[in-house]
Amino acid sequence: MHKHAILRSTLDNRQLFTAMAAHNPLCARLAAEAGFDGIWGSGFELAASYAVPDANILPMGIHLDMMRAIAAAVATPVIADIDTGFGNAVNVSYAIPQYEAAGVAAVVMEDKTFPKDTSLRTDGRQELVSIETFQGKIGAAIDARQDSNLVIIARVEALIAGLGQDDALRRAYAYQEAGADAILIHSRQKTPAEILSFIDAWTGQIPLVLVPTAYPQLTESSIAESGKVGIVIYGNHAIRAAVGAMAASMGWTPPCRPSTT
Repeated sequence: MHKHAILRSTLDNRQLFTAMAAHNPLCARLAAEAGFDGIWGSGFELAASYAVPDANILPMGIHLDMMRAIAAAVATPVIADIDTGFGNAVNVSYAIPQYEAAGVAAVVMEDKTFPKDTSLRTDGRQELVSIETFQGKIGAAIDARQDSNLVIIARVEALIAGLGQDDALRRAYAYQEAGADAILIHSRQKTPAEILSFIDAWTGQIPLVLVPTAYPQLTESSIAESGKVGIVIYGNHAIRAAVGAMAASMGWTPPCRPSTT
């Protein structure tokens, strides 16, 4: 079965799909062999590997080339983190066929302004585009894909921006209406309470996607029990482990820094 169809079938059957973040083919292959269902083509991890902030500093071509290399190295589906789509709806229309040709099974696009700032940065600039603007970007992604099995995931950043659950739900329902296949809801809170509240309130027809980096108390079993979550993404664990291992091999302990993703 084609990678697009594998992920699509898993979501349609409401099975929980687990994806581990990777920043190169070696990391992706280790994740696949460890038993994860798919690979999260993390913008944060790739930026970190280039020693730059996760703030749209790297051009699309660098991320695209890495997604192509990762997709060629593993048999599992790759979910590409395309941030804000590298610009407006016109940029999205250009990017989607490129990523599809690179072999990814899904793309995740967030409703922030371009260039973005990383979501869990305490003093970060978290500015969102209007609902109508992002609906247009979702529509552009849908129109640009060649295979309808390519999964388009809309990432809602309202909780990150401090706009509250009502705004997050309003955006999520609007993005579902625009044709998104799933909704990624993100939170910077250190406990899962905010996310659990959103899950409880969500009555949409498409599955949710979680990135529990900041609230690891939430287990896969409890996530699956909700029946509303289709994908769990483990973001930036591998790059953190790599940094720690490299520093240790050099006899140096890096300073502790706030969590970012």
